[in-house]
Amino acid sequence: MPRRAKPYFLGVSAAFSAAVIAPGCRDAGQSRVEQRVERILREGGEKILAEPVASTRTTPVQYPKDLTNTKRPDSALTLQPPTTNPAPGDLRYSPASEKRDVAERLRRYAAAEGLLIAEGMEGMDAPDASIPRLSLTDALTAAQRTGREYRNAEEDFILASIRLLIERHLWGPRLFNDTTVGIGADGVEGSFDHALDIINQLKATRRLPYGGSVEAAWIVNATDQLREQATEGYRQSSRLALSGTVPLLRGAGEVAREDLIQAERDLIYQARTFERFRRELLVSIASDYFELIQSRQAIENQQRQLQSFRLLEKETAAKVAAGRLDAFQVGNASNRVQSALSKLASLVDQHIFRLERFKIRLGLAVDEPISISGELTELPEPEVDVTRAAELALDYRLDLQNERDRLDDARRAVANARNALLPDLNLRGELSIPTDPDDPTGGLSISADELDYAASATLSLPLDREPERLRLRASMIQLQRQAREYEQDRDNVIVEVRDSLRRIDNARIQLSIAERQVEINRERLRGLQLQIDTVEPQTIIDAENDLLDAENSRDAARTALRDSVLNYLLASDQLRVGRDGAFTPLPGMESSGLPGSPAAPAAP
Repeated sequence: MPRRAKPYFLGVSAAFSAAVIAPGCRDAGQSRVEQRVERILREGGEKILAEPVASTRTTPVQYPKDLTNTKRPDSALTLQPPTTNPAPGDLRYSPASEKRDVAERLRRYAAAEGLLIAEGMEGMDAPDASIPRLSLTDALTAAQRTGREYRNAEEDFILASIRLLIERHLWGPRLFNDTTVGIGADGVEGSFDHALDIINQLKATRRLPYGGSVEAAWIVNATDQLREQATEGYRQSSRLALSGTVPLLRGAGEVAREDLIQAERDLIYQARTFERFRRELLVSIASDYFELIQSRQAIENQQRQLQSFRLLEKETAAKVAAGRLDAFQVGNASNRVQSALSKLASLVDQHIFRLERFKIRLGLAVDEPISISGELTELPEPEVDVTRAAELALDYRLDLQNERDRLDDARRAVANARNALLPDLNLRGELSIPTDPDDPTGGLSISADELDYAASATLSLPLDREPERLRLRASMIQLQRQAREYEQDRDNVIVEVRDSLRRIDNARIQLSIAERQVEINRERLRGLQLQIDTVEPQTIIDAENDLLDAENSRDAARTALRDSVLNYLLASDQLRVGRDGAFTPLPGMESSGLPGSPAAPAAP
């Protein structure tokens, strides 16, 4: 008759099967994790974010695949990673010819970025239609879809949700199964009796809301004498056990949930921080875009002056040939042409550099040619006094709300530190129901008649609480520091929003003055050009320089005004960002030229 399979062999088989099946369930488990993260992200940002944050990106990543590979490469285990650092003799430097066509090379650089410069670097042609034109809407959307800054801030929010999920899981029911296999022997005069012992413990634990924990366990113990010199060498027993510990003084109450409370609040803090970042990013990207527009306008202004200087050079040469001017006047006019040409080349180089840095910030390929469209009208300026603006900022600023709530965290930390000074008074109880001890193969037959229980109370007087007293003192100092930091941040917010309003007024004054100066210098230059036969070339050159300075000042003032309006909205936290990262206009901003604003009504 075949030997009957014993229960512990079934247990070992089950454990082996679980080890084999577990990897197959890994993908399903990971999918559940993603779903839970998505749910927490929606909860944390439901009333704060314009759009829920996704735990995984669906848009293609622009970075090389080898940078995002999660598999461990063999190079990660190399104790001495190789270094590429060739000796001087292994390098090769190729000097350029001084007769090379530098102007043509600069034109190719400019053409690659949508700046088509004609022969002689003057006369900008229309941008190549094949080069994508990047509007401000496109830039803001790209910053949110492929920008590294945005992704990093987004991941900070995701990590905060993961930390909360971990903490919530620790406070829920947790299941454990431990299987211990041991072998031992008793030796008598060189003869050994070997025994195989298997203990399987399946238990569930849970923390209690106001301190302590409970545990329910099912423990199965199977022992087999491998050399069955006596009958019934196999024994099995099991028992159900329930135990719990509850603190009544120290560690009791809300202090027991401190980690969970802080994790829940941290998720809200991070949601506010992320939304504040989105607004700051919009202002920063828009500011860079405005600077690119200003840089392109500076190129156009310089080209206009260069064309004017070339015309002046021809007219001066004709007058010298006619004997109406001295010969050195041609040299002066030619020098101005060369200076303007040099300045134009520098402006083109600066514009290309800024544009490439801008592409990097947006997460675009550096080699991808783009052109700034520059289609943008002025932002409407706010009509508000500094007192009202400060009140709005104090109410709306998300970062200030974080600091205010962290002040409550510091107060809670003081209360928790005081709780740590209390005596320890803990209650503990245990309840166990085993199988019949007289049945060697008790199996799962639980015998309620064999119930065991125990209860105890432990009082520990605070004879040594010096570290706890020091921690209480430290928490009180931290509370005072947090209060000072909050007061300072609040004052800084008031000063910042007031300064933003003053900057708007100052930028408007500067723009009005600059526009008037442009008109004055244009009229002056026009008048001098009408008197070209009697006016010295140097006088016209000075007028051209004054006009160029006025045009550049006007463009800088227009950029400053755009920036100042956005900075006011950011300082008062009235700036709103749409799902695609574009500006969301507020009621009353219908005339705004920012992307996302409705078109202004047509004039009757």
